[in-house]
Amino acid sequence: MSHGGADNAPEPVRHHPVGVLLRGIAMGAADIVPGVSGGTIAFITGIYFRLLGAIDSVPSAFARELCRGRVKAFWQASDAGFLVTLLAGVLLSVVTLASVISHALIQYPIVLWSFFFGLIVASVWHVGREIRQLRLPLLAPLIVGIAVAWWITTLSSGQLSPSVLTIFGAGALAICAMILPGISGSFILVLLGMYSFILEAINAADLSTIALFGAGCVTGLLSIARLLTWAIHRFHDGMLALLTGFMIGALNKVWPWKQTLDWRLNSAGEQVPLDQVSVSPSQYAELTGAAPELLFAILAALLGLVLVLGIEWASSLFAARQRVSQN
Repeated sequence: MSHGGADNAPEPVRHHPVGVLLRGIAMGAADIVPGVSGGTIAFITGIYFRLLGAIDSVPSAFARELCRGRVKAFWQASDAGFLVTLLAGVLLSVVTLASVISHALIQYPIVLWSFFFGLIVASVWHVGREIRQLRLPLLAPLIVGIAVAWWITTLSSGQLSPSVLTIFGAGALAICAMILPGISGSFILVLLGMYSFILEAINAADLSTIALFGAGCVTGLLSIARLLTWAIHRFHDGMLALLTGFMIGALNKVWPWKQTLDWRLNSAGEQVPLDQVSVSPSQYAELTGAAPELLFAILAALLGLVLVLGIEWASSLFAARQRVSQN
């Protein structure tokens, strides 16, 4: 796979546009689900550091090239082809899969959450491998990451009144979470009480709300990308330990068996879970009277594990062949 070191090298491995589009589709699908981060998908598919670098380069490329009318130079300096293709995949996924995934979360929650659980467990292993030198001091950022992410998953949802400021702010906060592996931007929207409002705006093609939310996303993205790029360059292993901790802590949110404490109405007028706590499969059966679907849950989690390993194997093979062809 194109690992962090490869993606962060002076001449990173180029990714085929179709592969970038598919990664964007996967990121968009993940970002719809509260508890799964698009940043995690970017990391396990080998484009995370290239994504950060491309976003970070946009402001300087804009000032240095585009403001002087050098459109082609701007396009190359900002890696715009990569960004536009990835964004197209994300938007395509969000528009086409929002209702499908929302429906699946209602009809097949245990199986779907189990799949995401397996996906993130494999991702923890993958991100941890990126640490160059395993040292005892790295336990500190790892534990901090676990504690912060776990704490976020236990917060109760609030309710903000939709306004220009809250919609813009929700976009900025959500995108900052989305770019961090392990922290779900959708879950941040749930905590703010804005998740159903934004999802309904997307399903209804409410362009004014979408544009305002998107403006907040762009502002937050440019800010967090620069900070993360600096931090990873300066404290590579410590930051990866922190990100690994985020992913471990986030597992609480994607645990398949939940006791629902509060509900909300979705755009179809259906009651869907809002606040939940993790319970054991046996407790779930006692509390709900429903089967815990343990066998299906295990199979779905294994599918998530195998998918990550398969992506890594295929990407490693492709990167090796590309390096041979360049020599």
